[in-house]
Amino acid sequence: MCKKLSYDMVHFGHANSLRQAKALGDYLVVGVHTDEEITKHKGPPVFTEQERYKMVRAIKWVDDVVEGAPYVTTLETLDKYNCDFCVHGDDITMTADGVDTYHLVKAAGRYKEVQRTAGVSTTDLVGRMLLLTRQHFRQGPLEYEVGREGPSSMGQDSDARSPYTGCSQFLPTTQKIIQFSDGKPPKTGDRIVYVCGAYDLFHVGHLDFLEKARDQGDYLIVGLHTDPIVNRYKGSNYPIMNLHERVLSVLACKYVSEVVIGAPYPVTKELMDHFKVDIVCHGLTPIMPDIDGSDPYEVPKKMGKFMFLESGNGMTTEKIVERIIQHRLEFENRNKRKEKKEIAAFAAFNNVQEKGYISPLLQQRRVKHRLDYGSTDRDSSWSLICCCCLFKLIS
Repeated sequence: MCKKLSYDMVHFGHANSLRQAKALGDYLVVGVHTDEEITKHKGPPVFTEQERYKMVRAIKWVDDVVEGAPYVTTLETLDKYNCDFCVHGDDITMTADGVDTYHLVKAAGRYKEVQRTAGVSTTDLVGRMLLLTRQHFRQGPLEYEVGREGPSSMGQDSDARSPYTGCSQFLPTTQKIIQFSDGKPPKTGDRIVYVCGAYDLFHVGHLDFLEKARDQGDYLIVGLHTDPIVNRYKGSNYPIMNLHERVLSVLACKYVSEVVIGAPYPVTKELMDHFKVDIVCHGLTPIMPDIDGSDPYEVPKKMGKFMFLESGNGMTTEKIVERIIQHRLEFENRNKRKEKKEIAAFAAFNNVQEKGYISPLLQQRRVKHRLDYGSTDRDSSWSLICCCCLFKLIS
C-alpha cells in the first residue's frame, strides 16, 4: 500500500496514521513531498525535505519511502511502486486550487481511510511556539493532568475552528501506548543502553543520537523527564509537547525498545539495577546540574557505565523554534490560510451531505468528472470533490 503526506514536523499523529495504514496491508510505502510542493500548496515547511525523508524512514511501521512524491496521487504512482491502494486520514486534503488530492485514486476504488489522530497537528505545534504558551502542560500535583491548549495564532481572528488542525486536546490512553509499544523485554545477554532527556519536538538531532546510542548495545531504553523538570532546565515555555505527547513520539522510533515515563532527573542506582543498564549515554549538549547542584550522571560515572556520544547532528529543539520565530509572519499566515480553507471545505461538505444541494456549475463539473473518471455515485469521492469545488466558489 502507499501513504502520502507532507510529514512536516513529524509527530505522533503522523506515526499513528502510518501504524493504522500498515495494519491494512503487508508492506507500507510512504510518499513524502518536496519543499517546493509543500510551499506551493500549503506554505513553507518547518523541516527540510531531507530531514523529513530521514524522520519518516525511522518510524517503525515504514518499509520504504518515496522521496519527492507528487502532491496529487495518481494511479501511475501507485502502479510504479507496486501499491494496491493509497491510504490517508479522514481529513480533507486539497491542492492550492482547492482540488481533492486523492480524487483520482478514489474514483478508481484504490483509496482507503484511517482515523486521524485528534489533538495534534503541525499547525497546532507551530501555534504553541508562536504564542509561547505553557497551557499544554501542568506543574506540581497537576503535572499529569491533560492540558487544553488555548486558541492558536491562526484562529484568533475567527469564530470558527477547523475540525482537523484546529483541535488541540490530546487525550492519552493506555491503549494508545500499547499500540505504539513493541512490548518486548530484553533477551538474555542483551546489552542494555539508557539515555534520558526531554526529546521535545522529536527531530533529526534526536534521531541521529538514538541511532548512535542503539549501536552501543542491543536494547535501548529512553527515560523521558516530566514537564516541570524539563521546564526547570530549559525555561520559557518548554517543553512544547507535554509528557504524554513526547512518549508516543519517541515510542514510534524504530531504534527505541522501551520508554520510562516520567524518569527521574538524576540517574539513580535503583534505576540502573531495575533495568539492568550496562551503559548510560549523553550527547554533547551541556549537562544541567540537579536542584542541589549535583551531577545527574554521578552514579553511572562512578560505576564506569557512562559515555559521551557524538551524534554528528547539531539540530536542537531550540533551533526548530528559532526557525519558526524567524519566519513568524509566514507561518502565521500559513496557519490562518490552512484553517480557513479547512473550515470552508468542511462547511461545504456538510452542505452537500445534509441538503443535497448542487449548483449548476457543480453539476457541470460532476458530469465532467464522470466523463474523466467514471461514475462515482457508489462511493464518497464525489462528495469530497464537491466540497473542494464549493470551496473554490466561496473562497
